[in-house]
Order: sequence, then C-alpha cells, then structure tokens
Amino acid sequence: MGQSPPETPPFGDGRLAPLRRRAAFRAPAVALLALTIAVTGCHHLKPLDTAPLDQAGMSYDAIQQLKKLNVTAPEISEIVHASQAGLPESDCIEILRIYRSRGQAFNAGAAVAGLAQAGLREDTILDLTRLNQLGVGWGELQAMRLAGFSDAIILEVARHHAQGKPVLGGASLARMKNVGMTEATLLKLARHGVPDTRAGAILSARHHGASDAQILRRFTGS
Repeated sequence: MGQSPPETPPFGDGRLAPLRRRAAFRAPAVALLALTIAVTGCHHLKPLDTAPLDQAGMSYDAIQQLKKLNVTAPEISEIVHASQAGLPESDCIEILRIYRSRGQAFNAGAAVAGLAQAGLREDTILDLTRLNQLGVGWGELQAMRLAGFSDAIILEVARHHAQGKPVLGGASLARMKNVGMTEATLLKLARHGVPDTRAGAILSARHHGASDAQILRRFTGS
C-alpha cells in the first residue's frame, strides 16, 4: 500500500486565521468611526435655540433675518446683550450683516451695550461698527462720551484710529476740555490729525494764555 499524503491543515485554520485577526483589529476602529459620525450628525441636527432672542423682545421676522445670516449660538448671546441695552432689532441685524461682510463672528455685544448705555446715538454705533472700532479700543470711546464729548468728535477719533493715523487721545482731549477749550476747537484739532504727542505743548500754550484761535493757528495752521 502506498503512503497516504500528508494532511493539509484545514482551510479555515490556515488561510483564514490572518484575516480573522485583521478583522478583529478593524472592528473597534469601525465602531469608533460609526460613533463619531452619529455624534457629529446629532450635533448638526440640533436646532439653534433662538428663545433668548424672543425673550429679549425680538420679533419673529427679525429672528428669521438673523437665521438667514447664519447666526450662531454665541452670537445670539452677544445680540441679546446689545438688544437689552436698547439697540433696535434692525440695528442688531445690520451689525451682524456688517460682521458677515468681513467674514467675522460678532463678538462685540459688550462694546455695543456699553456705548449705547453711555448715550451714543444708534447711527454712531453703526458707523463705529463699519469702521471696525468695536474692538479693544472701544472703552476709550465710551469714556469720551461719559466725559461729555459729542458723537462727532468720537467718530473723528475713531476714523483716525481705523486709518492708522495719529490723533489726540481721549484723555488728552478731556484735559483740554477741562482748561476751557471748546469742543469745536478740539474737533478741528482731531480732524487735522494733531498727534497725542503734541498734547503737552497745547496744554502748555493754554496755561500761558493762548486762545483757542491761537492754538489752532499754531498747531493746525488754520
């Protein structure tokens, strides 16, 4: 009798073993991916909570306009802050539109509220928004308003800041106002871009009896 051929390991025990091991390693990764997709999908499907806008007194139409601008949850909080300070809903929408035109998220609710509470006109706040002056320097503008300066001079200072041009600072303007210089004079100094480094010389001239007209001639040539 001939010898029997050597036994061949069963197909499942030989060739399938590496496949089974790879499948075992792959299973947790597949499960994790599925879980991630599920969580992400739930996040995107979660409706935006606009109840705070409604509670702040905003109309249905205004809320829909904000939605069309893709308002986010953090921005809703900022808008509520501005609205509660008395800014009309139409201005809140316009401010968000301005920020969208720059590709920015609206995060200046405190600035808008602070300026509104200080007494700046609504159109002035919109102008400051267009000038992109609701950032870290808004506190100076608020202080100027609280010191009694008009919207006109505040906007002039803001325009110079926006353009990166020199201008007298709010504190210097306040000191000049305290020594009797009129706002009309201070506005002209600001419009001419007199730098803050000249504030000491202007105050010195005033203390030595220089009139507003003399100061304007000396420091602006007008």
